[in-house]
Amino acid sequence: MEKTLKPMSGYLTLVICLALFVAAVYFFVSGVDQSIAYVVIAMLCFLVSCFFLKGLMIIQPNHSRVLNFFGKYVGSVKENGLFFINPLYSSQKISLRSENLQGQTLKVNDKMGNPIEIAVVIVWKVGDTYKAAFDVERYSDFVKMQSEAAVRHLAMSFPYDNLEDDHAPITLREGGDKINSILEQELTDRLSKAGIVIQEARISHLAYASEIAGAMLQRQQATAIVAARTKIVEGAVGMVDLALKKLSEENIVELDDERKAAMVSNLMVVLCGEKAATPILNAGTLYN
Repeated sequence: MEKTLKPMSGYLTLVICLALFVAAVYFFVSGVDQSIAYVVIAMLCFLVSCFFLKGLMIIQPNHSRVLNFFGKYVGSVKENGLFFINPLYSSQKISLRSENLQGQTLKVNDKMGNPIEIAVVIVWKVGDTYKAAFDVERYSDFVKMQSEAAVRHLAMSFPYDNLEDDHAPITLREGGDKINSILEQELTDRLSKAGIVIQEARISHLAYASEIAGAMLQRQQATAIVAARTKIVEGAVGMVDLALKKLSEENIVELDDERKAAMVSNLMVVLCGEKAATPILNAGTLYN
C-alpha cells in the first residue's frame, strides 16, 4: 500500500555539505605544511560531506521517488523541490505525468466473426507508486500488453455494425461514447493492479480488414439502395393515392378500373424510375 512521506528540506544540509567541503580543503592545505592530523580531519570532513550529499534529492514537478531501506518499502515522496533523506535509502524515480499510448493497429474478429482492424489512443498516468514499482515488472510494458488485450476483448465482444445482428444494442461503429466508456472500464480493471489511472481511451481507427472490405462495402451499398428504394416506393404510393382521391373528389375525370390501373402504372414508373420519363402522346383511347 502506498505511503506518502514529507522529508525535511535539503537546503540546510546543502549548506552544511558546502561548509564541510570548504573545511576539508582548508585542513588539507594546512596539513601539508603543519601536521598529518590536519590531513586526517580533512578526509573526515570530505567523507561526511559526501555522505550527506548522497541524502540530497531533487524532485521535479509531477515526479516522485519511491524509497527503500535495505529492501523494505519506506514510502513515496510526491512533492517537488530539494529534500534530505536518510543517505542509506535507495530511491526509484517514477513519473506522475500523463502519457499517451498510440496502440498499433490490430487485426481481430468481431463478435460475428468478421475480421476487422482496430486501434486506440489511451491517456494514462501512475496513480499508485507502490503498485507501479513493486507489483509489476516494468509498468510501462505492462500497460502496453494489457491495453492490447483489452482492445482485443472489446472487439470480440461487439459486432462491427448491425448488418448481421439487427438486434445488437451496441456496435463498434455506432457505439460512440458508450464503447469508449466500456473500453476505459476494461482498461481500469486490467491496469489497477499496476497503480495505473486511465484518464481517457478512444478508438482511433476502425475498419473492416482488407480481405473483406470490398465485399462489405458492396453489402452496405446494397442495403442503402434497398432502404432508399423502399422510401421512394412508399412516397410514390402515397402520391398516387392522393392524385386519385383528388381527381375523384373534384370530379375532374371519371376513371374506370382499367384506366385507374393504367394511370397508377404510369405514375409509378415516373415517380420510381431512376431516369426522367419520356412522354408519349396517345391520340386514341385505351380501347382502340
